[in-house]
Amino acid sequence: MPETMSELIQLTPPPETERAKVESWRLHVLMEAGYPLPLAERIAHSSADLHHAVDLIRQGCEPETAAEILL
Repeated sequence: MPETMSELIQLTPPPETERAKVESWRLHVLMEAGYPLPLAERIAHSSADLHHAVDLIRQGCEPETAAEILL
């Protein structure tokens, strides 16, 4: 059992930031839409419109082309 606050802090993993949670969710949505992981990561971490990104794929746009449009 930890004896000091310092030891307790070291044992507790840092909380996930809100931004990290949002980017993780965006990554999931993009991959479900059909983006390969490397492109999905780039788009998820950008300010690109998620709905537009998914719509481009649904309309038949290749993921690479969609990424060029979005980024």
